[in-house]
Amino acid sequence: MRRGSAPGAAAAPGQDARPRGRSEQAELEPTPTRDRILDTALQLFTEKGFDATTLQEIADRLGFTKAAIYYHFRSKEDILMALHLRMHQLGVASLERMAEGPVTLEVWESLLSSLLDEMMAQRPLFLMHERNQAVLERIHRDNHEAQHEDLQARLREILSDPSISLRDRVRMSCSLGAVFGVLFIGGEALGPKSEELAPLLRDAIHDLLAR
Repeated sequence: MRRGSAPGAAAAPGQDARPRGRSEQAELEPTPTRDRILDTALQLFTEKGFDATTLQEIADRLGFTKAAIYYHFRSKEDILMALHLRMHQLGVASLERMAEGPVTLEVWESLLSSLLDEMMAQRPLFLMHERNQAVLERIHRDNHEAQHEDLQARLREILSDPSISLRDRVRMSCSLGAVFGVLFIGGEALGPKSEELAPLLRDAIHDLLAR
């Protein structure tokens, strides 16, 4: 840290000394290099496909050398796995919240609604996944099966909870399938932008969970 830049230091003449809000501060902070690499790779893997994209193309689009890419990732496969892990992180927080107390249809709908907002904001990840299924399945199987099984086990635990009626568990399963069906199976076929799809999918989830 440079001298004089410690928290609480007086602002330089002409500098705005007002405290900045979190969102305003985030806009001023540069995106970390690792995230810039991932974002650029996501675009290229979606546009061209994983196999047709080279590390050199990723570096060129960023204005980097390949050495700069290798500093953060050992291979193109590592970049793809990091993007895949972004998808898994979308569901982790919601599953953890479900463990905090009894899961009712109302709680499930609220959590799915929050999950839907996260997933729609990251819809490009699902489009990339759809266009690179074969290589993702191979990498997922070789390097990521344990974590995937853990997430599935946590979902199965919730959906097999005998304190929740079978009727409600069937509706919970169907509503979860609706979310992933739209994102993974529907994908580009549904066409509209995320802001158009989200309310329609939210309505479908509500209908599936209606008593």
